[in-house]
Amino acid sequence: MPIPKKIENYLKEAGYKYEIVEHRTTYTAWDTAQTTQKQEKKIKPEEIVKALAVKSGKDHFLALVPANKKLDKKKLLKTVNTQRKKDKIPAVKSIDLAKEAWMKKNLPGKVGATPAFRNLLGLDVYIDNILAKQKNIYIGSGEYEFSIEVPTKQYLKTETPVKGSFSAKK
Repeated sequence: MPIPKKIENYLKEAGYKYEIVEHRTTYTAWDTAQTTQKQEKKIKPEEIVKALAVKSGKDHFLALVPANKKLDKKKLLKTVNTQRKKDKIPAVKSIDLAKEAWMKKNLPGKVGATPAFRNLLGLDVYIDNILAKQKNIYIGSGEYEFSIEVPTKQYLKTETPVKGSFSAKK
């Protein structure tokens, strides 16, 4: 398998119905969306996951937005604080993208190809509603030449991400 063993083993242990999709080397979710096809069918940008490592205080988590959108930090902050209130955890004041050095040290695979699996990473995951409504989503595999296609329903059930509306037009 062309993806890291740690990720492949996790997918099998979690019982995922997944497919590895090969594409040309890409460093951004947008580029992946522009170049990826599956059986002569172009994959839509709203199916490609852009996994962003985010930091708030000492906490790190992932925010997942579609490839054709950007992260709206204010909306994400509101979503995070709504969830923290439900969990009886103090609110956070700000959100910023995690440093590349932290990502290299704490996330498997290559920077920019983050596999967005909560139970593998031990990080909370927030997913934009646009992604949550897709039949299938394409997640980073840890490698720049491959993505992992998973059924969205299975992903939501297995990883239990917090849903919210925090993407914005590019």
